[in-house]
Amino acid sequence: MDRQAKLDALLDKQEIYECLVRQSRGTDRCDKELFLSGFHADSVVTAGPFVGKPADLYDWAAAFQADMYTTTLHKLHQMTCDISGDEAHAETYYFFVGCMGENNLLAGGRYIDRFERRDGKWGMVMRNNFVEWTSMVPAMGSPLGEIPGLELNGVPARDGGDASYIRPLVNKRAEFNPGS
Repeated sequence: MDRQAKLDALLDKQEIYECLVRQSRGTDRCDKELFLSGFHADSVVTAGPFVGKPADLYDWAAAFQADMYTTTLHKLHQMTCDISGDEAHAETYYFFVGCMGENNLLAGGRYIDRFERRDGKWGMVMRNNFVEWTSMVPAMGSPLGEIPGLELNGVPARDGGDASYIRPLVNKRAEFNPGS
């Protein structure tokens, strides 16, 4: 494979990975548009008991997670990706945390996905979600305790009010070094 072909493959893999990131972040931030941006509309997704289209998955999962968790975190790990023309197959390991108040659900597994490039844009067309292990651990408060003014730079939220949506991101807290 020549240098240009390697570069093209690397760019394709990055675009596919960004689909996965948008889908995961959309789940955690309760942002349906962001979640759906990782899929082609006619995709089929299997996740636990659910089998269907991405928009229906989002609606089902959002309601389920709102009842179960105060917040969620999806962490993507290594991804292997085999690309053949405008089709790709990826395996991505993940770590999930669902905060439930006194306890946190931890889970790990793999997404086995098929992607297609349509009109120059990669999107997921098939997903199998394999949960390979789960564990429940007690929750605890922040080891840093209460920090005055922490909210001045934004707060965590499961919607568009989350600090990650702030543009431009600027510091509103006074300089302070607890070690000095």
